[in-house]
Amino acid sequence: MRIILFTGKGGVGKTTTAAATALKCAQKGLKTLVVSTDPAHSLSDALNIELQPEPTVISENLWGQEFDVYYSMKKNWDNMRHLMLSIFKWKGVSNVVAEELSVLPGMEEASAFLWIEKYYREKFYDVLIIDSAPTGETLTLLTLPQVMQSWLTKAFPGQKLVIKTLGKVLNKTKGIPLDKGYDELQNLFSKLEQVQKVMLNPKVCSIRIVANPERMVIQEAKRAFTYLNLYGYNVDAIVVNRILPEIVGAKGSLFEQYVKSQTDYIKDIEESFQPLPVYKVLHQGAEVFGLDLLDQIGTAIYGTNNPHEIFHAENPFKVKEFSQYYKISIYLPFIKDNEFKLDKFGDELIIEVNGRKKSVLLPRFANFLQLDGHAFENAWLHIRLNKN
Repeated sequence: MRIILFTGKGGVGKTTTAAATALKCAQKGLKTLVVSTDPAHSLSDALNIELQPEPTVISENLWGQEFDVYYSMKKNWDNMRHLMLSIFKWKGVSNVVAEELSVLPGMEEASAFLWIEKYYREKFYDVLIIDSAPTGETLTLLTLPQVMQSWLTKAFPGQKLVIKTLGKVLNKTKGIPLDKGYDELQNLFSKLEQVQKVMLNPKVCSIRIVANPERMVIQEAKRAFTYLNLYGYNVDAIVVNRILPEIVGAKGSLFEQYVKSQTDYIKDIEESFQPLPVYKVLHQGAEVFGLDLLDQIGTAIYGTNNPHEIFHAENPFKVKEFSQYYKISIYLPFIKDNEFKLDKFGDELIIEVNGRKKSVLLPRFANFLQLDGHAFENAWLHIRLNKN
């Protein structure tokens, strides 16, 4: 199974690009599901078909789905939902408000991962296309398993038996299903860990960044590329969308300066992101919705290429052992030597880049390894952990 996730700044055309890619995959005879993790849910508009919280048939070999957090909670972790509802009602919160509050921060992203885990495990679809929320929300989604694993380790170190025993008492006396909720939480973390391994496998998952030839959009695309490399995800292509044709920028025209600028910006993208392939799409001059227009967009992006192919694969996270030390190497383009911080706490290595943190859980023997400096060369951060 192939998983392709599209990300980028809000409004650049991620949904259109994801839908067009899904259509092209389906036309190749691959059973393809395109899903939206964006709460705005514009995938229905792009496909011109009303989608549901479960996969909806769109055309031959093509299905679509828009995630709904309340539906997902009832389907995948009802015990956790009942736990939160019981606690809020116990505290005197009304039913309607309690239902809203039961959706804790991170549950929407966790629900998306549970669907991905389900589809990967069942192997019914050949290709899963993910139309993600804007860049910041996408990074929250992709880092959720790592964050929750670290949180669980710190919040409940060795307290599983105590929580389950106390949970049974609370369940019987107060009707609060703490024991069942904790079991469900453990199962959730296990599934999140499994699906993250899948998403980090460059033979399975690719991330494609969608951008427009505009300064602010390009800057965000560069930041996204840096953070995705920090977390170990494989970016295999850049799609530059809504390029105005040169004829629109004729001398004296309204868009003369814009077209001149976009030429420089496209060159910047090609040079900055090399060796990644950069696919260019002209502005269509109209809103893009419906399968016919999406087919045109798909052809403009990929031409004769297979859209489900892996266009580029490089592991941005490497570990190498030497006689006296281990070297961890991370590819971090578009940053400077003073823009990151390193810390080590026991067997956990913390790497922070401009406010974004990556927690690397090392093997237990790493408790005894000493952080011994770093080097930053040609966009690679090399971290040295001494054995003695």
